[in-house]
Amino acid sequence: MTSGDGSQAPTARHDLPAEGPGSPAGWGRRFVALLVDWAIGNAIAFLFVGPAVWDRERGLVWLPLLCWFVLVWLFTSFTGASLGQWLLRLRVIRLDRRRVGPWIGFIRTALIALVIPPLIFTPDRRGLHDLIAGTACVNGPRSAA
Repeated sequence: MTSGDGSQAPTARHDLPAEGPGSPAGWGRRFVALLVDWAIGNAIAFLFVGPAVWDRERGLVWLPLLCWFVLVWLFTSFTGASLGQWLLRLRVIRLDRRRVGPWIGFIRTALIALVIPPLIFTPDRRGLHDLIAGTACVNGPRSAA
């Protein structure tokens, strides 16, 4: 979508472009990034305790969630994207253009872990977790290829 002068029209109230780098990311790529992060969290948990991680009687079924949480929290806080988001060229930005940082990263990741906040969203694809954290998941720069 472009404005009359040929520039990209920003999404409502957030000064994000409607298309291209910096525009709100689509749900498909965001979901795939979440699945990649979840798989990595499970792999890390498996490396720590082996197949016992999925044995309910051993009581370690919480470990993949903990590994996912720490992985997503730290990567989002310090690099602006989880590993899955990096692979899919997505970024998490703060709307005030400051770095995400550990506190905002923690809040955002904790709200995603609750499952419901990402399911409640605005027309510009910001879930409740993004609204509370003051963030947005956006398309990253395209590759130079």
